[in-house]
Amino acid sequence: TPDVVSMRTLIASDKSQNSDAALPIALGKTISNETYVFDMAKMPHLLMAGATGQGKSVGLNAMLVSMLYRRHPSQLKFVLVDPKKVELTLYNKIVRHYLAQLPDSEDAIITDTSKVVSTLNSLCVEMDQRYELLKHAQCRNLKEYNAKFSKRKIIPGLADGHPDNGKDLHRLGHHYMPYIVLVVDEFADLIMTAGKEVETPIARLDQLARAIGIHLIIATQRPSVNIITGTIKANFPARVAFRVTSKIDSRTILDAGGADQLIGRGDLLMSTGNDLIRLQCGFVDTPEVEDICEYIGSQQGYPTPYELPPPPAEASESSGSIDDDDRDPMFEEAARVLVMHQQGSTSLLQRKLKLGYNRAGRLIDQLESAGIIGPFEGSKARKVLVPDEASLEQMLQGSSTPTE
Repeated sequence: TPDVVSMRTLIASDKSQNSDAALPIALGKTISNETYVFDMAKMPHLLMAGATGQGKSVGLNAMLVSMLYRRHPSQLKFVLVDPKKVELTLYNKIVRHYLAQLPDSEDAIITDTSKVVSTLNSLCVEMDQRYELLKHAQCRNLKEYNAKFSKRKIIPGLADGHPDNGKDLHRLGHHYMPYIVLVVDEFADLIMTAGKEVETPIARLDQLARAIGIHLIIATQRPSVNIITGTIKANFPARVAFRVTSKIDSRTILDAGGADQLIGRGDLLMSTGNDLIRLQCGFVDTPEVEDICEYIGSQQGYPTPYELPPPPAEASESSGSIDDDDRDPMFEEAARVLVMHQQGSTSLLQRKLKLGYNRAGRLIDQLESAGIIGPFEGSKARKVLVPDEASLEQMLQGSSTPTE
């Protein structure tokens, strides 16, 4: 078995100390015993995967510690999502130094999956606001913007002529912008509980957020298609694979074999788009992380954690009927077909109206929210709640009169 690589040797190495990277991460040592340092800002996002107990969470901690050692709280903020509830709680002590959170949330480390969605949407708002400021300052990326700001070429405070001038002055004024790193410890769990709601903002962030300094580190056990879709995966050129059980799993992660032959215990393959590098990940134990957080926490911090903008208010989905504008043009025809046959099935609509499955499914959802058919009952067809066509006509006229 390979020797344990201590985190201290990595951080104290010349390569790490003299690195001019924006977000340097000393991940581990190569086969030739050289420290491997990469720039998270250039990656720009990182996907970690591997079987249980092969060192994913230790790898995450090593990355976080590496960044904590090299960047000041004014330059870097973390958004930590921890569905496991125990993995990242140690970082609670540095909440006023390095963590970002929503205005109304009590805990900066997000363990509740329902909060994750609003945090991700909030990050999307932050991204749009940052792009707005970059546009106004005529900069292409965060590095240029912060350099300009430090030289006082951009006046702090209000962004004059800014379209949102009146709305949110303290946020939209020019200010030094820290990098934001979003860390998700078990992505599969989020997808299982929140699904599409998590997927959309993550896809937006990984496509657009690199230029304005928001970077994602996502860990999952097996990034199969139903967990990490092609759209998301395409924007994660940097992959880290710990040991997996089969060659197929290795291909899923790295698009190449090899991760199935690793030793385990922090032995990893890192792919940066074209070449594979084998590393022994730096080992950082719980007491070490505790000491680091204790030390940072004992120093003067900000009065509050870094505040993310409030997420956009969601339209109440469960409030009942769908607007007439959102209704499918064939809504009324579909309603008549189902009432005539007294059978609420998707396949009936497909046959009678010559529709595809997706559109027929959407029609069924719209008919259910309009109260024409009952809820889903497993393999049985849905109940039709309207007895005859005359009652249906009354219902349809009743729903269309107020909007005229």
